[in-house]
Amino acid sequence: MLQRLVGKSRRWLLLSGLALLCPAPARPQAGSPPGSARQAARPPATEQQILRVQGLLEQGNLAGARDLLDRYLKEQPQEAGFANLLGIVEAREGNYRAAEAAFERAIAHAPGFANAYLNLGRLHQEQTGGDADAGRKALGVYQRLLRHRPDHAEANYQSAVLLQSLGSYRASLAHLVRLPAELQASAQALAVRCADYVGLRDQTQADEAAARLLAHADFSEPDAVSILPTLAAHGRDDLAARLLEGAARRGQVSPESIHRLGLLYERQGQLEQARATMEKSATTGRPLVPLLVDLARVAHKQKDFQGALGYLAHARDLEPQNAGLHYFFGLVCVDLNLGAEAHLALSKAVGLDPNHPDYQYAMGVVSSYRHDPAEALPYLQKYIQLRPQDWRGRLALGAVHYRSKDFPAARRELREALKAPETAAAAHYYLGSIARQEGRLEEALGELGQALRGNPDYADALAELGQCHLQRKEHQAAERALARALEIDPGHYAANFNLLTLFSRTRDARQEAQARRFDEVRQRREERAQEFLRGIGVRPYGDQ
Repeated sequence: MLQRLVGKSRRWLLLSGLALLCPAPARPQAGSPPGSARQAARPPATEQQILRVQGLLEQGNLAGARDLLDRYLKEQPQEAGFANLLGIVEAREGNYRAAEAAFERAIAHAPGFANAYLNLGRLHQEQTGGDADAGRKALGVYQRLLRHRPDHAEANYQSAVLLQSLGSYRASLAHLVRLPAELQASAQALAVRCADYVGLRDQTQADEAAARLLAHADFSEPDAVSILPTLAAHGRDDLAARLLEGAARRGQVSPESIHRLGLLYERQGQLEQARATMEKSATTGRPLVPLLVDLARVAHKQKDFQGALGYLAHARDLEPQNAGLHYFFGLVCVDLNLGAEAHLALSKAVGLDPNHPDYQYAMGVVSSYRHDPAEALPYLQKYIQLRPQDWRGRLALGAVHYRSKDFPAARRELREALKAPETAAAAHYYLGSIARQEGRLEEALGELGQALRGNPDYADALAELGQCHLQRKEHQAAERALARALEIDPGHYAANFNLLTLFSRTRDARQEAQARRFDEVRQRREERAQEFLRGIGVRPYGDQ
């Protein structure tokens, strides 16, 4: 029976059963190289001593087992069985290096002792989270065993698992074919085969292996979970979802796997299914913060901003010192035009983590739209210190000075923002608006022209361009620019106002209709401004 690869817990020593606890070195097989196992039979007294230690291990009495082993090893320091058992004691007590040394000693005393190799290999596999080279070390151990026992099923299977995880897919398949036919057809081997063919981009073989896996009577959640990283790395979210769905139909699937399935649906754009699946995971117990954040993100993608706030409010209750939750909450409040609540949430984020540049930037931008735009200055200045090469900080700082009518300071920052293509168009727009307000219309037209060359659909720049032409009494050019701005953004306040001004000056018959249209735009703008300045009370997730 193949042993499952059980990841980072220490369960492998408990699940391995008597086979791995058995200290007896393997007897030499026909064709084995000389010295591959100890030739002499073990004395009955030693067998009894080994059984006595093994009994203590089964009872969980590590201290008693260690005491016996210390005595026995003084009497028989070359006994591989004692060294193997000592390795198990050290491993169970978390002494990784000592366990490794004990298993290696057992192998040195009996080079064909399969169980010592298996214990050492799994010991390395237990360390994959903290030792980047642990997987390769484990593979090396199994390869050493295969030099003595080329047909050893467990060593071939674990080699296939590790080679698959390391991206050596053909080598992994080569070890799978060495397994006996009945083991090649096992659910665990089929899972590895499926991942190998996914890695080799052989869709036909991968899908065929997946179909056999899903139909296998022993298929269960661990078989699917074990190969998810390989499927994700090669863009087979569809296959990963099918496997987790199959495991769920079998029942007894964990909340973590239901959560994983929801994330797979999200990545495939199936937002409604993703949210419903994650909600199922949340109902199995008290929702954890990562799950609530994922639910909030999916709700946000669905434009259900109130729903997103509900999830985040619950998450904040669970982890009130988590700055990232306050930051996300603040951004969703911005989507809802809830300026006061956005400002409060972002203030908490900045207070908890003042050196996070994203928090400083968001706080600066939100503060710039409050009663006094200068409130934003310290946040944006801090952002520039933290990310001096991100020209968005210079642009945002220039915009704050612009709104505060500090045009010299605005020009200084905006000229810096011209250095990056991603901020140049907006910088030209603000510089053009400053030039227009200071009466330099030719300069304004040049700056706005450059803004529109960078972004032809820039409604703000088109509205400003229309106003420049209006001031120059170039009425046809003004109307063309304003009409284009309104084509892009029908509710644009400045474009609607400037067009009304144009129609009024030219006594255009469309003036009355445009006046009604502008009144609607102005009313909506005032409502949004009022909404942006008020707070909101968000109910906890459990009360929704």
